[in-house]
Amino acid sequence: MAVRIILASQSPIRRDLLTRAGIPHEVQPARVDEDALKSALLAEEAPPRDIADALAELKAQKISERIPDALVIGCDQVLAFDGDLLSKPANPEEARTQLGRMRGTVHRLISAAVICEGGRPIWRHVGVVQMQMRDVSNDYLDDYIARNWDSIRHSVGAYKLEEEGVRLFQRITGDHFHVLGLPLLELISFLAIRGEIKA
Repeated sequence: MAVRIILASQSPIRRDLLTRAGIPHEVQPARVDEDALKSALLAEEAPPRDIADALAELKAQKISERIPDALVIGCDQVLAFDGDLLSKPANPEEARTQLGRMRGTVHRLISAAVICEGGRPIWRHVGVVQMQMRDVSNDYLDDYIARNWDSIRHSVGAYKLEEEGVRLFQRITGDHFHVLGLPLLELISFLAIRGEIKA
């Protein structure tokens, strides 16, 4: 019997990526205090890569401790820009500030995934993508946020590449799946090596 695979995330795009890849899974979002862990790591001057990795592990571990015989996938994504770690915007004004700062520049999108089994991490991957933004106009930014606020308020950096957010970018260097928040190719390789999926 195949092992249970659980996605410890409520992200519709991550769920959709696994479904489209033909990977049977369940969804059980982990309830964790992300802000507390992020604040503690920032106080210790942890690099963005380590913050994304620690948050992904915390989510996977939380569910894995409750369901130890499953493979639990935890994910997190952070945006590093100009020495800051940007979060999901709290309101349209914050989205406007973030996008206004980043336009015409490059930022890094860091996506981490950790798999836990029996409450312990057994696999992890962190991918980094360089995102070159266009120098878009003030009018476009205002209109973009007004049109898309209901969707982008759930996204770090106030954009979704799979939606109109793609128009904000001039060049992207890195893996498309990492931008979407799941290192899918690396995950498939691990599951295939374990014999959990045919490949």
